[in-house]
Formats: sequence, structure tokens, C-alpha cells
Amino acid sequence: MLGRDKLCAVVAAPDARSMRRQLVRALRETSTVELRLDWLSSDAEITHFLGQLAPIRPKATVIATCRRHEAGGRYRGSIAKQLVHLAEAIRAGCTWYDLEIETVRQCPPELVDVLLGDGRQLTSAHFFRGMPANLSRVALELRRHRPDAVKIAAQCDSLADSRKLLDFAQKQRNIVAVPMGDVALPARFLALRGKRAFAYAPVENATAPGQITLEEMKHVYRADEFDGRTRVYGVIGNPIGHSLSPAMQNAGFAARRMNAVYLPFLVRDLEDFLDSVGPLGIRGFSVTLPHKERMIGRLDGCDPLAARIGAVNTVVVRGGGKLYGYNTDYVGVLRSLERRMPLRGSRVLIVGAGGAARAVAFALAQAGAAVCVSARRHERAKSLARAVGGEAIARVRVRREFFDAIVNATPVGMHPQVGRSPLEANELNCRLVFDTIYRPRLTRLLQLAVRRGIETVSGIEMFVAQGTAQWEIWTGERAPVAAMRRAVVQAVTREEYTAGMERTVKKRTIR
Repeated sequence: MLGRDKLCAVVAAPDARSMRRQLVRALRETSTVELRLDWLSSDAEITHFLGQLAPIRPKATVIATCRRHEAGGRYRGSIAKQLVHLAEAIRAGCTWYDLEIETVRQCPPELVDVLLGDGRQLTSAHFFRGMPANLSRVALELRRHRPDAVKIAAQCDSLADSRKLLDFAQKQRNIVAVPMGDVALPARFLALRGKRAFAYAPVENATAPGQITLEEMKHVYRADEFDGRTRVYGVIGNPIGHSLSPAMQNAGFAARRMNAVYLPFLVRDLEDFLDSVGPLGIRGFSVTLPHKERMIGRLDGCDPLAARIGAVNTVVVRGGGKLYGYNTDYVGVLRSLERRMPLRGSRVLIVGAGGAARAVAFALAQAGAAVCVSARRHERAKSLARAVGGEAIARVRVRREFFDAIVNATPVGMHPQVGRSPLEANELNCRLVFDTIYRPRLTRLLQLAVRRGIETVSGIEMFVAQGTAQWEIWTGERAPVAAMRRAVVQAVTREEYTAGMERTVKKRTIR
């Protein structure tokens, strides 16, 4: 509708040089670009950038946006100056301009025609506080001055709201619908399966809630290749932004050339997600905190071992929308530890008593290990120990005991609280420490173990093992383990490098 490509790269920066650099990057990935002129620091910087704009790639579709502060943008100049900048953009080669409803209401259409008549108009309305009560009324007002297309962007705090907005747009002509917010992120992706699909993706700086970068959209999710046959999988949790499951699972789909995608679902309301499984065409999903145990009661069927564990991390959607659950954390534990130590007869301490800890406990008990459990709530530790024929150990006893291995099955030490450890150094009386956390790769707990000369196992081992098992359950094919592991390691390495650089800059700044 607005361009040949489904992905519209958003170029936004405070200075002309950075805008130009982002534009060059954007045009390597897509031929549809939005220039957020309102992000530039001054009127002079806008004019300077537009003066350097030509030549734009001939076949590119470029949208000029100079959104005023009153409409959620950054431009604080007058409407007259806003229109002048948009006119400059059209002369510089932009084919479209985005004019927000707040300006349209105050500006005579004759003036817009005189100044901007050579460009195509996209009239937009943005609702940052939630869905408008009447979408039809909004669309009617946007179309009053007969623009070439209209856009409605709304904060959606549920998948139900996201579906409502996208369903409305599908029934209309020349409407761009943009669900905003972290909960709505998967819906923005799935809208791209439609024929008139369109999505914004920033080159560097997000300009609306819930955006994902152009690089991720294209190279992690392959969103520009979506169509009506794209199979949908995902991971549900709260929080979910830290998860590397999308990088791993999508690498598997890419390696096998499958028309499938795996998306992150921020799920605060489990019922809202489950109500969307059918309408969004979801075929399977991973389950992480805090839903692993809650999910059991929402299933139509469950693998016997997962039922005994009392937690699932994998769900398959079968015929008629029936949900069937598994627990592949069990597989991840065994694959991570069996190659490093004989489990039968070993004494292993599990720290934690939640869903992840239950999977670890049942895996170790099944393998013949003597299971010990220590948790912040001792009653939960005793309950889990009874379930696997093990022993509950109070925290005060831990430093006086010796174990063949200690396994952390709590989220303590997980990003962003990377400086925390569930145990102190003098409590690590063991031969091996295994942390189920994979982000960061070397947690505070593992650092303490290394200093004491204790062998360590990163959570990446378990993460890849359980994830490849999930992939095989959903697809029925052998997983490309090497490609999936490589994607995880590369993502963690990039993240750790960036964090290290930020710490270095911070130290220099303080000095």
C-alpha cells in the first residue's frame, strides 16, 4: 500500500549526519523508509539534513514525518513551520508525508494542497493511553480530507485489543494499523501475514512502544517473508524481554528453511493469551516464569512425567485447539550433567523449589541421584523432597554439608540482577556447580565457584538442550542443534560485549 516492502525502516536521530548514516543502512534492507524529522534537534538541522538527502534510491518509498509534540512527537515548532519542512522533504524526493490528526484539525485543507500537493498524504492518529472507544469514528475523521491512506496507532495492553485493531483494519481500505506496547508486539508481527501488511522497524532508536529493530525483524524473525502459510510458535512469560528463545528457535527454522516463526509473548494475563491461541493461529509455545505451574490446570492433556513434575515448559496445540503439555527441562538437566559426572549414587543439592527446580529434581531422581533440596520457603523444599524421595536441607546446614554437585534452579542472578548469588562462597562445598540461568553466561554464582576451583556448567547447556527438544516436538524433525547453539552463544556474547563497553564508558565518565 505505502511501498513494495512490508517493513518500513524508521530513521530517527538528533543530527543530520546520524540520520544520513541510518538512511544508508535502512536502504540496504528495505525500499520503504520513514524519516522522523521531528527527532532532529532544530529547524536548521532539519533543513540541513533535507538539503543533503538527494539522491534517494529511485525506487525507494520514503515517508517524511515531522510529528508535533502535541501528537506524541518531538517537534515543538509551529504548524506553519512543520508544513514547510514537509514541503522541503517532498522536494528532496520523499513520496509520502505523514500528517497527524492534531495538525489536520487546525490546518485548512487548501493550504495543505498548495504546500504539499506533490506528495501523497498519510493521515495518522496516535492513542498512547489505550484503544479508542470507537475505531469507526476515528477512521471517519481521518478520511474527512480524503488522504491517500490513514494510520491508527493505539496502545494495546492485551492481545484482545491488538486483535480488535488489526481485525478492523483488515476490513477497511488503505488503513495502516499499529498496535503499540510490549504486550502487542507479537500482533504487530502477525499482521504481516496479511496481503496489505505493513510494520515499522527502527534502524536504531525506537519511536513508539514495543518496536523491534529492523535488523532483528529481518534477520532473527525473517518478518519480511511472512505470508498466510507462516506457522506460528512462541514463548510466554513475564518478564520475557530477556529471553533468547526467539534467537535460538528462529535460527532452527532458518537452518531448515521452514516457513515458521517463534515470537516472544509478554503474558500478564494467561487467559488473554489462551483466548488468542486460536485466532492468532499459534501451533505451539514455550512456557517460562511465572506460568510453568499455572499452565498445568489449563491443559487438555499432559505428558505423564510433566504431570508428576507439576510444571510444563512446552505446549503443543493439537486439532480443535486442544493443548497438550510436556516438560523438556528434564531433558536439559540430564544432557547437561550426564556428560560431566555419573549421576547414579551422586549427592546433589538443588537450590529452589519452583517449576524449574521440580524438573531438575525429577530428572536427577530418575537418574539415580540422591536429591537434596534447599529453598527460601522450607515447607516447599520439604514438599519437593518428599515427591522425589529426597531430603530437605535448611539453609543454615548447607555450608556444613558436602555435595557432588549443586544446582541453582532459582532466578537469583539472572539479568538484570547479575550481581546476586543464591549461595555464598563458603556454601559451595562440592565438585561441580550448575546454574540453570543462561543470561549472563557466567553468573555471580559461577564466578564464586571458579574462584574456589570448582568445575562449572553454564545454563546455556540446559537451555539449548531443552530448546532443541521443544523444536523437535513441534516440528517432528531432528533439530539443527549446531545452528541453534551458535545463535544463542552469539547473542550472549554480543550482549556481554555491549555491557562491558557500557561499564568502561561509565567508569571513564566518572573519572
